[in-house]
Amino acid sequence: MKRSGIADLPLHGGRVPSWPANRMTELGTAIAEQVILNYGHSEFLTRLSDPFWFQAYGAVMGMDWHSSGITTSVLGALKRGLNPRFSDLGLMFCGGRGRHSVRTPDELRAFSLRNGLDGDALARTSRLTARVDNNAVADGFQLYLHSFAITKSGEWAVVQQGMNPENHLARRYHWHSATVRDFVSEPHTAIVGELKGEILNLVDARAGKAQDALLTIARGPITTAINDARKLVMPAHHDVRTEDLDLKRLGAVLAVAHEQELRDFASVLLVEGLGPRTLQSLALIAEVVHGAPSRFSDPARFSFAHGGKDGHPFPVPLKTYDESLTVLRRSLDAARLGHTEKLGGFRRLDRLTRHVEAEREPIADCGAAIAHERAISASIGGRTVFDDKVLLKRSAQTPQLNLF
Repeated sequence: MKRSGIADLPLHGGRVPSWPANRMTELGTAIAEQVILNYGHSEFLTRLSDPFWFQAYGAVMGMDWHSSGITTSVLGALKRGLNPRFSDLGLMFCGGRGRHSVRTPDELRAFSLRNGLDGDALARTSRLTARVDNNAVADGFQLYLHSFAITKSGEWAVVQQGMNPENHLARRYHWHSATVRDFVSEPHTAIVGELKGEILNLVDARAGKAQDALLTIARGPITTAINDARKLVMPAHHDVRTEDLDLKRLGAVLAVAHEQELRDFASVLLVEGLGPRTLQSLALIAEVVHGAPSRFSDPARFSFAHGGKDGHPFPVPLKTYDESLTVLRRSLDAARLGHTEKLGGFRRLDRLTRHVEAEREPIADCGAAIAHERAISASIGGRTVFDDKVLLKRSAQTPQLNLF
């Protein structure tokens, strides 16, 4: 068994206010449901275990595109959104940050009791993955977050994060019980992935061998454990720069959303009459749902869906965010009633964007795109956490009437 990925992120403090947190829960859950409906539970866990896809997932949800907080926010949103719907979506998140992480083994035992799995084996797996990343690899990072996602069948993914206060970095570790393999791809994409080890299931009758494999990793050379993983290293700068983006891919998204002929056609794929700004967000969401692994090499690009709560690359456009959620909910509601054509609309939108990228090779102007977004921000409900501080300050300075 191999750890499937590592991400190094600038260490950020603070908290996420309710206005982005609630929307992140809704959008994160809707995207997860889209992936599960189209490709299945195993595929969603495969994506969670890829550091590049995970970063893009958080960015499209409006979280700071490169900070350590993206891990806590995404996993918290998924736990809030998916756990209450376990009966129909079949995916449960255990653990979390701080005190919640130490409860993971007990949560897994309770889960196993309800679903006929080996709770002790799962609890041992949880502890082993944590010990490998916290103790066996002496990289200076101490774990403070441990999240364990598991399906009814016992397939699982672990995402955990450690802190290094000396270099002000956080390191995120990804694990998956199955082979680290390519995302499900449609034949025309011609994406072939490299297999990276044998399939491993720690909850079947061969759990003992699987646990021994993990112990072997823990006792093995440090370089082996690290080099086996895909690694994402995020830059220290907070703003989004040209070098952070694939300008050809971003250019295709902007062309589909803003060029009249393409926009009209793209709009018909989902809901006729969609505005350009909503189409821009939906095209990036469609890519998160349907894109091949190679398309997530520049996670910063996905912050052009809904900006960032810190204002980078631009404030979160609340009106656009809510319109995106409405379209997603509409397609999922229709799919639950057996009308799958709306789900297919997102797949066709992703195909259109990739076709424009391949045939027209549009190149985005990063500076101009950000300037445009900031210019229209007020008209589409742009908001950041800094606006919250201003509102709180004004509220504190407002004199209160004493009526008694």
